[in-house]
Amino acid sequence: MIVNADLHIHGRYSVGSSKFMTFLSLSTEAKKKGVHMLATGDCLHSKWMDEIRKLDKIEEGTLEINEVRFALTTEVEDNKRVHHLLIFPSLSSSVDFRERIESHSKNIDTDGRPNVKLGGEEIAQHASDVEALIGPCHAFTPWTALYASHDSLKDCYGDMVDYVSFVELGLSADTNYADRIAELERLTFLTNSDAHSANPTKMAREFNRFEMRDITFSELKKAIERNKKREPVLNVGLPPQEGKYNESACIRCYTHFSFRESLMHKWKCTKCGGRIKKGVRDRVNELATYEEPHHPSHRPPYLHLIPLGEIITKAVGHSSPNTKKVTSIWNELVTGFGDEVNVLLDADFEDMAKMADEKVVDAIKAFRHGVIIMHPGGGGQYGRIVIPDDVDEAITNKGIPKAEKREGQASLFEF
Repeated sequence: MIVNADLHIHGRYSVGSSKFMTFLSLSTEAKKKGVHMLATGDCLHSKWMDEIRKLDKIEEGTLEINEVRFALTTEVEDNKRVHHLLIFPSLSSSVDFRERIESHSKNIDTDGRPNVKLGGEEIAQHASDVEALIGPCHAFTPWTALYASHDSLKDCYGDMVDYVSFVELGLSADTNYADRIAELERLTFLTNSDAHSANPTKMAREFNRFEMRDITFSELKKAIERNKKREPVLNVGLPPQEGKYNESACIRCYTHFSFRESLMHKWKCTKCGGRIKKGVRDRVNELATYEEPHHPSHRPPYLHLIPLGEIITKAVGHSSPNTKKVTSIWNELVTGFGDEVNVLLDADFEDMAKMADEKVVDAIKAFRHGVIIMHPGGGGQYGRIVIPDDVDEAITNKGIPKAEKREGQASLFEF
């Protein structure tokens, strides 16, 4: 069976999370997004664990509410500020892991994502001892990430490096970025949202598609480790240019700089004097083994999706996807066609026009035909999309402004 899974989110006890991040709201929104499996997130936090225990237990490592399954997960920060994602086989396993690390953490019950005064190798050893899966979160992000603090997996995980089974790419990278680095070839790539809100532009903005026999931890483990014909069959995520750290840019005024300019100016902004933060694209170029992506045979395709709410927001000229008008259009389309992915990739335009005005339909058409213009993010500011004024003309490749274009978009059913 095909399973869409977002394996990295945060509950309502994490810093910066919405108070509405409850399991009921998460499961309700997951179904609208077309996602079958979500992470619990934050399962080391005692109050969040109390809520986890109220869910229906399907097996030791999988729980359910509202027909959506949840995998037991947490994110932890090590003593070099590298973030690690852990996926546990059981409730008792997560409790065991907590007991092993709680003396090394001062905020294990005040933040869903605790700081742990241990290195990556020590954390991986504890993960191995409780049979949890582990890998680096948002590996290329210039803050709190593997390649922000280390030049290699081995440097981070030491003798436990072979136990690491996956790497989470993060919003500013995709398969083409990561597969330029030879040491990552053996690993499964995960694309997760890291959502702190159940808003449809956040949760499952990135997700994974797996071939599994059932929605359980044991099947998920086989899929991540690519055993017995269980495997990832698709990574779905934002175009990397949409991420907040795609290009090198000032963290104060967001002026973008080339890598050469950044070096010349010693990573200091020439406009405001702020700090230039190295972008993911430049960091990958530093680490790259290959000039072009070198995809191993097990690597699935990568499908770039822009959240429907973001596309509607641009189409109607609003500044936020949280306005009543945008939410109303989003809900009508999703209700009419089953889930967000169907609207973006497969819904008939004539049927869509019966529910939404021409500008919204044209914007979705622009996405599907790959003519949305992308201005890359950097310095902590998300990338910006622009819908061509004349979508039909843009589709025939006439009058498209000289900016980055997305490649033609395939249907989800082609994968």
